[in-house]
Amino acid sequence: MSPDALAWACAEAMFRRDPTSRALGMAIEAMGPGRARVSMPVSDAMANGHGSAHGGMIFALADSAFAFACNSRNVATVGQNCTITYLAPARVGEVLTAAASETALVGRNGIYDVTVAGGDGRLVATFRGQSAALKMPVITEETP
Repeated sequence: MSPDALAWACAEAMFRRDPTSRALGMAIEAMGPGRARVSMPVSDAMANGHGSAHGGMIFALADSAFAFACNSRNVATVGQNCTITYLAPARVGEVLTAAASETALVGRNGIYDVTVAGGDGRLVATFRGQSAALKMPVITEETP
């Protein structure tokens, strides 16, 4: 299996087991080793008291892109530390896109940067996640 095909297979297996990402309407748009692009429409239910997207919803999108990127080589990996900087409001009705890319992978630890863009391409947030690999695969013979 090619590295890109493996990345897609890992993402699809994880997505099937991820009710939160599915419930929020996320869609995986692109995958590769150490990278992922995920989109999410901002619904009325995701708005905060100012009428823009709740920061937790933006974080959830960035965190999902991070998760798909760091699990793309069939090594189960979890988030160890994450930070986010909000730069512009996201509007109800627009589709946000989170693009995650691997910055460093050393032993069991990885660093991933994620940009979250609005429907018009403006930068909404930047996210940095640190991952820790576990000693198990994402896909096993038992994986549905």
